[in-house]
Amino acid sequence: MTDTVQMLNIDIVHRTRIRRPIADVYDALTTGPGFDGWFTAGSEIDARQGGSYTFRWREDGPYPATAELSGPVLEADRPARYAFQWNHHLDHPTTVAFDLTQDGAITTVTVTETGYPDTPAGRWQVMDCAVGWGEALTLLKFWLEHGTRYQ
Repeated sequence: MTDTVQMLNIDIVHRTRIRRPIADVYDALTTGPGFDGWFTAGSEIDARQGGSYTFRWREDGPYPATAELSGPVLEADRPARYAFQWNHHLDHPTTVAFDLTQDGAITTVTVTETGYPDTPAGRWQVMDCAVGWGEALTLLKFWLEHGTRYQ
């Protein structure tokens, strides 16, 4: 008999408003060069359902480490929604979804991450990612509105 892991009843949800067209914001979330502008270095994204991504960090930017994470793209509905599996290498990967809406010159971006196990590692991961996604949306906003990348 296999053990069933209880899931935390916690979702991470962050939202920001960006003064850019929705297509620009979507491209910053769904292309390698777009993601590299504000978060990574040398990433590749095949932004279609069934596609995949590889995020790379190279001792620069906001997270000074050399790392690579890959996983599947779950949804790609331009320009409204983009979702992928995060921490695909773990026993219990999570789902990250970006939802975008446009109101005049403002695009609202909501990032939601779900699927954390109720384990010591899962509780640590939800705290770490909750802080991280808040920082990431701030980086995205500054990149798109001001062309400023954290160095």
